[in-house]
Amino acid sequence: MIDFVATFIVFFAVIDPIGTIPVFIAVTSRFDKSSKNKIALISTLVAAAILVFFVIAGEIILIAMSIPLAAFQVAGGLVLFLFALTMIFGESKPDEELKLVDDHRETAIFPLAVPSIASPGAILAAVLLTENNRYSLLEQAQTVAMMMAVLVVTYLLMLFSGKVHGVIGPSGASVVSRVMGLLLASVATSNILSGITVYFGL
Repeated sequence: MIDFVATFIVFFAVIDPIGTIPVFIAVTSRFDKSSKNKIALISTLVAAAILVFFVIAGEIILIAMSIPLAAFQVAGGLVLFLFALTMIFGESKPDEELKLVDDHRETAIFPLAVPSIASPGAILAAVLLTENNRYSLLEQAQTVAMMMAVLVVTYLLMLFSGKVHGVIGPSGASVVSRVMGLLLASVATSNILSGITVYFGL
């Protein structure tokens, strides 16, 4: 059995549903309520499909390229750590991705589904937390279930984005994003240490 709370928190940190709200509001500002709801659903489904694809095929791709899972764990942990540092010290997720809105006029797919929901950090976490050598099929299914639970939360927050944004405001979203970055840094460090331990047989 996996630690459901810890797994949920990891995916909540890398997907960052709160940080998606300002992006969603910006890209859907010219749409009516019905269209906004459809965009929220499509972006969530596309993000879910991308993450599930990497859960299924990510390790297969690594094996095909003869990349040891321990090496990927260390590399993935380093990338997640750098990703976390940008969330903590750089521009928060909402601020960074709102720039994408200014440059691109896409809606459900970009920048909502990718990279706001199915972010590089979320993809790496999906692969790292479902390694065949470390987790049974049941545990992998439980991990996917937690990932889907976070996506459902993300979808619901987008549906009620106006009310949520009115309560927490842009500053609140930025604070949540930085706190999630701190949690993600801890998870990334744990992955790096675990990968080093396995790779060197310590």
